[in-house]
Order: sequence, then structure tokens, then C-alpha cells
Amino acid sequence: MINRPKNPNRRLVVAGIFGAVASIALPFPALAFSVEKARKLIGKVIQDIQKIINSGKDEPAMLRDFEKIFSDYADVYRIGLLVLGVDGRSASDAQKRAFASAFQGYISRKFGRRFRELVGGNIEVVSAKAVKSFYEVTTSTQLQGQAPFEVIYVVSDKNGRFIDMKIEGISLVKSERSEIGAMLDKRGGDLNKVIAHLKTI
Repeated sequence: MINRPKNPNRRLVVAGIFGAVASIALPFPALAFSVEKARKLIGKVIQDIQKIINSGKDEPAMLRDFEKIFSDYADVYRIGLLVLGVDGRSASDAQKRAFASAFQGYISRKFGRRFRELVGGNIEVVSAKAVKSFYEVTTSTQLQGQAPFEVIYVVSDKNGRFIDMKIEGISLVKSERSEIGAMLDKRGGDLNKVIAHLKTI
């Protein structure tokens, strides 16, 4: 059981489809990362994601591909801890691992079902820079009939895996932390119940 303050003031923010796209496809670097490697990597990620979108596969197959990429290339455990935030301090190691696994499936299904929204869209890498112990790669994303918007991909320098991203300044980790926090509030702070719930949605 996680102890939580009464009547928390939470602002639920929906990150959007590109948050999930960003959070699934960052592979291990063979050598130490660099700004140029981070930039090239995001360019390749964009190409690979678009191949899945245009593959013509049915939704279940696409969701499996989506989760496999997430499992292979995202730092799922670290993202899980970041999403839990202070709510994870009293969680056991087993609970943290279980949450990371359940969160992986949940986020894959949540955004994977919206893959078709990306058909006909365009994503371009604009710039990349080193920021402390990670890299930020800025892209311009445009859906059909809509104005372009900025998406910043955050890549860890330690392992070259994805740890967060920002859509027009909104952090995916912080957004999902609000979502998970609301689930915990509804279940009296019981993390095990949240883990079970994530497996059903």
C-alpha cells in the first residue's frame, strides 16, 4: 500500500501519439553516444516507425510490433520509476519490476491503437544538443491538415536508451505520472491494484 496525501491537486495531461512513438525505439549505442549519433538515431527511428505504420498489418499485429520495439529499446524500468515518482518510494523491488512490465503493455496498447493517425504525416529532425547527461533531439511533426508542432526526444548518455520526451513542452513522464497517480488515488494508493488494472486496459 502506498501512502498518498488526501485530495491531491492533479492536472491530467494527455501526451498524444508521438509520445509513445518516441518512447519505444531507441537502441543501445555500440560506443559512447554523441550529438550526431543521437540525431542520426532519431532519423532512423522515424523511418522504422513509419514502416510499421504503412505495413498494412492488422491492429493486433501492429500492437505486438509496437510493444516489442518498446521492450527492446526503451529503458522501461527507469521510465516506470520516473512515472511512479514519489509514489514508488515505498514499493518493493518486485512491485517496481511488475509495474514496469505492466506499464510497458499499457502504454503500447494505449498509443499503438492510434497508429493510423500518423498515416500521411511527416516528421523531420530539426536539431540536436547535449544537455547534462542526456541528449535532446528536436523534431517538427505535422499531421495532415494541421499545423506542425515540436517534439523533443530525450536520450540518455549512459545507455543510449529513451528516458522521456516533450510534446510542445509537455513531458510524457510527467503526463503519465498524473494518469497513474489518478489510478492510485482511485484505488486507495494500492499499487498492486493499479498493476492489475494496467493489464486490462
